Amino acid sequence: MKIAVTAANGKLGVSVVNELAKEIGKENVIGIVRTPEKASHLGIEIRTGDYNSREDFNLALIGIDSVLLISGMDDPQKRIQQHRNVIQAAIQNGVKKIIYTSIIGDEKETAFSPIVKSNRQTEMDVKESGLEWVIGRNGIYIEPDLEYIDTYVKEGEIRNCAGDGKCGYTSRDELGFAYTQMLLHDRHNGQTYNLVGEPITQTQLAELINQEFDTNLKFNAVAVDEYEKERKAELGDFIGTVIAGIYNGIKKGVNDVPSDFEQASGRHHKSTVEMMKDFKGKIK
Repeated sequence: MKIAVTAANGKLGVSVVNELAKEIGKENVIGIVRTPEKASHLGIEIRTGDYNSREDFNLALIGIDSVLLISGMDDPQKRIQQHRNVIQAAIQNGVKKIIYTSIIGDEKETAFSPIVKSNRQTEMDVKESGLEWVIGRNGIYIEPDLEYIDTYVKEGEIRNCAGDGKCGYTSRDELGFAYTQMLLHDRHNGQTYNLVGEPITQTQLAELINQEFDTNLKFNAVAVDEYEKERKAELGDFIGTVIAGIYNGIKKGVNDVPSDFEQASGRHHKSTVEMMKDFKGKIK
């Protein structure tokens, strides 16, 4: 079995590649990336694949049995056609199975909704492809918060517009494990899974960070419009709007969903504390 992973040198891609290599051997894992020289460290066969090029994927997917389509990072409307380039090339090459990394979220209510809506369109395209398919809807990664701890400490707080909303955080390593199981086992075919962990509030997140990283953070809830203005000033209009939209979604409850992680992976999702301990182990 030859399994291809798109965006294989991204952080999620690396987690999936490493897990797959353990299960089926590096010789059976193909990484597809836009810039191959940036992926040589993966130790697997690398093929060129720019989401904007159908021709790239016509070649990259030759001889592939299953492909993991990791959602692109471009403008939402551009991503629909970019993902179609992969899907159509998979059909052309006789790929048997496609798995798509989608996201949890609401299609209408927040500034993050256009991204969610474009993902839902790709979900539909995958389902209508005629291939065997599985869709994972990823929760929010815990890693960015943990990577930001020094800044939180400097500011003395975790500040956003999530209010008392709960979020089922996950990690790239947890997702890497789940997607590997979804790629390898046909019992997942035709399923859509919410890939999230235990739902926690931002206050609980701050308390757990304090417990595990010996900090003294508090959560400061601010208004959505105020937070969006702050994020835009720091990160630019597009990213600032997206970040504010994510936390507004948490406030509205769109990230507090039942988890299908155990069904998708065959084991319980790690707790928030376990994910934090894993993160600490990597940075030592």
